[in-house]
Amino acid sequence: MPNSDNTVHKLIIIGSGPAGWTAAIYAARANLDPVCYVGVAKQNPAPVLPGGQLMLTTDVENYPGFPDGVTGPDMMDKFQKQAERFGTTVINQEIESCDFSQRPFTLKTSKGETVRAHAVIIATGATANWLGLENELRLAQIGGGVSACAVCDGALPLFRDQPLAVVGGGDTAMEEASYLTKFASTVYIIHRREEFRASKTMQDRVLKADNVKVLWNKVVEDVYGDEKITGVKLKDTVTDEHSDLDVKGLFIAIGHTPATGFLRESGLDFDDAGYIVLNHRDSRTNIDGVFAAGDVADAHYRQAVTAAGMGCQASIDAERWLGAQELV
Repeated sequence: MPNSDNTVHKLIIIGSGPAGWTAAIYAARANLDPVCYVGVAKQNPAPVLPGGQLMLTTDVENYPGFPDGVTGPDMMDKFQKQAERFGTTVINQEIESCDFSQRPFTLKTSKGETVRAHAVIIATGATANWLGLENELRLAQIGGGVSACAVCDGALPLFRDQPLAVVGGGDTAMEEASYLTKFASTVYIIHRREEFRASKTMQDRVLKADNVKVLWNKVVEDVYGDEKITGVKLKDTVTDEHSDLDVKGLFIAIGHTPATGFLRESGLDFDDAGYIVLNHRDSRTNIDGVFAAGDVADAHYRQAVTAAGMGCQASIDAERWLGAQELV
């Protein structure tokens, strides 16, 4: 039984996005009897959903194998069914803390239960930082033209030849805006200050585009639209004046928060932004037997396909480590 204090599992996987499910598929086929906890403690403004950030993506058109596209939730459902087909045990709970100081490792669930494992794969992802507006999050969840990933969604038909807005002023915002210039009629960059934080190179690349307009000293106070976004309400941070901007897409580019808060006392190494540090070109962390995969350890790509690849790596690394310890 997954929650028995007397049971020591070969492998526990924390998280259920592309990285977690791919790790589960590989581990189950390797007879590691993986147990996957599909959620993590909700420590970010937006909830960390079982299935990861793809649960907020309506159409996925850039994942290989789906020539006609697929919805994010449908893709994650297929991933889960494939993992379960090979024997993955799925637990609809969250892991709230991990003790990696002694072996076997001890994990506490959201129901106060204790589970133990010889090896752990962390695939809890990273949550996009949202503005926190009610209609912003609602439209993001229903595929209504609000997104936190231009590379994921910007090429979709609903955004082509339309006025789009990007919120932010760092390198991520510049990358998002630059990508959108290929598809949008106009790309508005909404920034709360009068200068960007982005590198000069990134700024120059974006500002030289003919279809980019910068709205300095502006913040978004509301998002308009029922089924689809129709515009945003702006406030001038200098004059406090309000104005409306008609757009058909809104891309929030104010960073991501890795879902690692529940691991802060675990002894793992993190970078300054809270991402798990991988010391090699594989999935190994600074603790033997603990592996990481996907956006929780990747602040650069943040794509479903790269996360799935990292999940594959983590499972293979875990299998080889368990074998070397004569635990399988």
